Amino acid sequence: MVRTNDLILRTMTVLISFILLGFAVYLLLAGHNAPGGGFVGGLMTSAAILLMYMAYGGEKALSKILPLNYRLLISIGLLIALVTGLGSFLFGQPFLSQTFGYFHFPIFGEVELATALLFDLGVYLTVIGVTLTIITNISEDR
Repeated sequence: MVRTNDLILRTMTVLISFILLGFAVYLLLAGHNAPGGGFVGGLMTSAAILLMYMAYGGEKALSKILPLNYRLLISIGLLIALVTGLGSFLFGQPFLSQTFGYFHFPIFGEVELATALLFDLGVYLTVIGVTLTIITNISEDR
């Protein structure tokens, strides 16, 4: 077994993954008012996790760093998106209707919160789960 010196890759992965994850959260939070949202944010998060997967080795090494069950993320994401869509029926509105309100938080001040953010969160988790499940299954195929 040949062991390579991947110190530069591992060092840069920490920085690049941090930037990718920060941008992914920005895309998720800005998605209901601007281009972005759960789908693009999920792809960016998947790219960051994939980069960590390549830098730190196989699934066993990555599971120590990031212990996630990707198939469970799919179910949780779909459940959040479905409940968000069905929640509009409680108020006599059509399926997937959204509403928003302005709330005051001590540090952030006046913040707009929309129900579309909950739907985007469901899409975000589903995209991460599906993308990483596909990539890990392909990488294990020999």
